Amino acid sequence: MTFWPAPHVRVPVHATVTLPGSKSITNRALILAALADRPSTLTGALRSRDTNLMIDALRAMGVGIEGEAETLVVTPPSEFTSAMVDCGLAGTIMRFLPPVAALAHGDVAFDGDEQARVRPLGTILEALRALGLDIDGNQLPFVVHGMGSLRGGPVTIDASGSSQFVSGLLLSAARFEQGVTVNHDGGQLPSMPHIEMTVEMLRRADVRVDAPTDPRKAQTWTVAPGPIRAVDWEIEPDLSNATPFLAAAAVTGGEVSIPHWPRYTTQPGDVIREILVRMGAEARFYDSVLTVRGPERLAGIDIDLHDVGELTPTVAALAALADSPSRLRGIAHLRGHETDRLAALATEINRLGGKVTENEDGLTIVPNPLGGGQWRSYADHRMATAGAIIGLVTPGVEIEDIGTTAKTLPNFVQLWDGMLAESNQPGQPGADH
Repeated sequence: MTFWPAPHVRVPVHATVTLPGSKSITNRALILAALADRPSTLTGALRSRDTNLMIDALRAMGVGIEGEAETLVVTPPSEFTSAMVDCGLAGTIMRFLPPVAALAHGDVAFDGDEQARVRPLGTILEALRALGLDIDGNQLPFVVHGMGSLRGGPVTIDASGSSQFVSGLLLSAARFEQGVTVNHDGGQLPSMPHIEMTVEMLRRADVRVDAPTDPRKAQTWTVAPGPIRAVDWEIEPDLSNATPFLAAAAVTGGEVSIPHWPRYTTQPGDVIREILVRMGAEARFYDSVLTVRGPERLAGIDIDLHDVGELTPTVAALAALADSPSRLRGIAHLRGHETDRLAALATEINRLGGKVTENEDGLTIVPNPLGGGQWRSYADHRMATAGAIIGLVTPGVEIEDIGTTAKTLPNFVQLWDGMLAESNQPGQPGADH
């Protein structure tokens, strides 16, 4: 396994970083376009491993998708066909595509990376069985026996392991004979902003969705049967992918700007603004550009990240470099992500000399001087970027398989190096590579 020497800087980072589109929005838009009543165009689509695997899977099922860059024309098929689907390590594929496969005329076989075979899938597969679908298997690999239609109707699930179980059912539900009513019965739902993203996109496609106004009290979603209108989707930049670059400003006392930041968004990554301010940074928004300026000293934080769990690796890296303790709470569900992110973060920060304790629902991080060493990524893109943040101010950090960032940000290394090159002003000592 190759290790990437994380660049270490001796000056504050000053840069503007332009990021590609959101993975979460791109893959939802691809599903809705494939199910729509006529062709759709996606502009600003992310091209990464996760989205390319979604494109390949939909093409295999009969969907016409033209365009090799960020602009894609998606033509729904007259009928979905038998196919072999490679999920990679993408939750959006293994949880969003089986309901689409229910509409196929024939078998659709799903498999993925070795790490994907332990990701929880039983909730979505059992729900589809309750709605009338025949499926062989309870985790990857599994086979959906499509019959060209699905009865649909009411179903009760425990989606406390992943909000994607709810989104996966809702995205295809308008094409089911009875639509679907999803009732969550279980622990607290994680990542509610992602469900809100799904509902908002369905409504833009003229799908009738009844959603709870206060999900903490009522947790039932109903999608009425009917057509899904084609929408020409303009994809926002991926705000979660922006967080390592904004963190670079915070940990070096520098300044990083991200253009095209949306004023209103359902992306969880937008919460990074509040988090950085609470840790002592400045964040200002002007003319669709978000600029973060880092403090002289970074403060620890006590925060519930339940709804924005994907930000945890970035926040943990910030906390490890802060000057007071931090408590990251409400994130027990991260044990079922690309890897067990709680155990992974504790192990890797401690390997560099940190003091991280894993709790039942999160992490306690006490600042301690960090040193160089190997940082393992666990085939997890956000673990890799967390290591890069720490490496900025900790010399000698080497990150295993930085290429795993291609899952959602295929040019991460080029963007990271470009950010540091922009910071390397004449007369400044610059970065060590």
